[in-house]
Amino acid sequence: MAGKKKNKNLVIVESPAKAKTISKFLGSNYKVEASNGHVIDLPKSKLGVDVENSFEPHYITIRGKGKVLARLKKEAKKSKEVFLATDPDREGEAISWHLARALKIDDEDDIRIVFNEITEQAINQALNSPRPIDDNLVNAQQARRILDRLVGYKLSPLLWKKVRKGLSAGRVQTVAVRIICEREREIKAFEPEEYWEIKAKLTRDESNIEDDSPAKIEAELYRIDNKKFKLGSEEETNQALKEIKNNNFAVKKVKKRKRRRNPYPPFTTSTLQQRASSLLNFSAKKTMYIAQQLYEGIEVGAAGTVGLISYIRTDSTRISNEAAGMAKDYILKEFGDEYYQGSRGRKKKKSGVQDAHEAIRPTAVERVPQKIKKHLSADQFKLYSLIWERFIASQMKPAVYRILTINISAGSKYLFRASGSKILFPGFLRVLTHNSNNRNDIPELSEGEELELDKLIPEQKFTSPPPRYTEASLVKTLEEEGIGRPSTYAPTISTIISRGYVEKENKSLVPTDLGFTVTDKLIDFFPDVTDVEFTARVENKLDQIEEGEEDWRKLLEDFYFPFADRLTEAEEKMEREEIVEETDEVCDKCGSPMVVKYGRYGKFLACSNFPDCKNTKNYLEKTGVDCPSCEDGVLVERKSRKGRKFYGCSNYPDCEYVLWNKPVAKKCPECNGIMVEKYSKKRGQYLQCVNKECKHSEAKN
Repeated sequence: MAGKKKNKNLVIVESPAKAKTISKFLGSNYKVEASNGHVIDLPKSKLGVDVENSFEPHYITIRGKGKVLARLKKEAKKSKEVFLATDPDREGEAISWHLARALKIDDEDDIRIVFNEITEQAINQALNSPRPIDDNLVNAQQARRILDRLVGYKLSPLLWKKVRKGLSAGRVQTVAVRIICEREREIKAFEPEEYWEIKAKLTRDESNIEDDSPAKIEAELYRIDNKKFKLGSEEETNQALKEIKNNNFAVKKVKKRKRRRNPYPPFTTSTLQQRASSLLNFSAKKTMYIAQQLYEGIEVGAAGTVGLISYIRTDSTRISNEAAGMAKDYILKEFGDEYYQGSRGRKKKKSGVQDAHEAIRPTAVERVPQKIKKHLSADQFKLYSLIWERFIASQMKPAVYRILTINISAGSKYLFRASGSKILFPGFLRVLTHNSNNRNDIPELSEGEELELDKLIPEQKFTSPPPRYTEASLVKTLEEEGIGRPSTYAPTISTIISRGYVEKENKSLVPTDLGFTVTDKLIDFFPDVTDVEFTARVENKLDQIEEGEEDWRKLLEDFYFPFADRLTEAEEKMEREEIVEETDEVCDKCGSPMVVKYGRYGKFLACSNFPDCKNTKNYLEKTGVDCPSCEDGVLVERKSRKGRKFYGCSNYPDCEYVLWNKPVAKKCPECNGIMVEKYSKKRGQYLQCVNKECKHSEAKN
């Protein structure tokens, strides 16, 4: 038995789940162990970088990982060969490099194996083509890690002195907060302009109607005197209404055309996060957590544990020939030749796209979501369905629509327009569960056909400010600006929320006073660190290090010494600004006002007479709305165990009245009930009565 053990090969991966999946594919000559992520890193207690000695890092075994490393060393000593199979990216390469050094394995030997999916074929191919550790990948990761450490460990103590303890700054997170703050300032500075729209409800002459074609048609005022127009007041609108009513309506022009709608390419990390946010209401963090489970392996009946999707950290839309072949076979079998197109010519690769991995896709298209649904959790099924459908759709033909546009004259001065569309060929839409582009068809009218005016509907509107960022739109902006990498988006958003720089209201990311204060101070003294373009240039430099075109120590040198000079200046000149949020609460021990403080678990109330009085209370954000269920309660903002906001009575647990939407002070004009804020893509923000029998709703002014 001892001889057999010595002849085994050791494969080291990062997670126990991945180890379990891979073990199933390898025979008795292999043993698979997990490092549980990083085992060696920079120390938490100090900077760990010798800035005077070419930025030499001082790595240590992570606290709590000593036993893991000892186990791996023991297994490595009695193994014939050791293969390092950490994730196929910079961070994974660095973990393998650390492991090789700790296990005293020559990193120039063929010890590194990489695979884009956890399937038997991919694992065997990787084992047949091992390679040395890629120093360029390691150096790119070292540069990123040290750069982030220098920014975080130098700026954070400065913020503790100048604002308050517990704050943090980061190369990517600081820019993300700045982007959110700048958008909020745009919104606050925005002055809405009034404008009016006019719709006409028209009826056709029954003698012109064929088959089941609709008799009614709705059109919108499109031109006045053949020019674009703006009705900026009720007076102007009333004048136009008066003139329009006295005119005859007739079809002036009918235009028919076909439009092709192409499918999107398969998911990248950022597009998956965006789509999961908009369709499934998943946070970026939740999306990546569930995607990791699908990648590492799920037990699916007789097949055992298998990786359902390919590697999840990628900015490429490329797919392999094998994957394309799988999709082709499935589409031809299920839909027929008329639905298959294959990969279209993609746009030229964007600058900064590493293209090291394939797009996120299913590892086997025959694992149709519905067929394996019973083996997945509800959230796993939703995300897997999204990935599977997007991949199959990307290889299908475009959808084809008939677009019908009808211009309707009301006299010689006013021109109305109606438009609609009808699907002629569904193409890739056949496979999509989530297809929000519902089309409205309108009847085909004849040029010269006269119409009867039923009703004119004027509608007052106001121009809207730019929308607040959501997680999806922030991820999209970060990617477009070249800030960070796919793996950084989810932790960046989690950090800026947990630090109190940003709060989530429904789906929107709203900067706090703290976020504004910290951002403004950092912009004043560290314009480079907070600059979007500078941060993007750093990402490009990291890419060049990965390609072997840039020296990683030079990048750190060029950044750090000017940064250190500004740090010294900030220590001397940055004014201290402690944020004190006053409240109308009174300390029940000494009668002094209570103020808002921040602790490990968020906001709390503390007596302003501290340290003489150390009284504290839970912080409750009041809505200004009385509880309808008890006499003296008010509705306050609370959070569920999962962090979701809701609104409950301040007298809880004596009163358990709860709303999931934010109540407003305005009463319902129909039943005098409570109105709450709601949001939809179609209507934007609006108010709705909570009374189920009433359901009155109106625009939010």
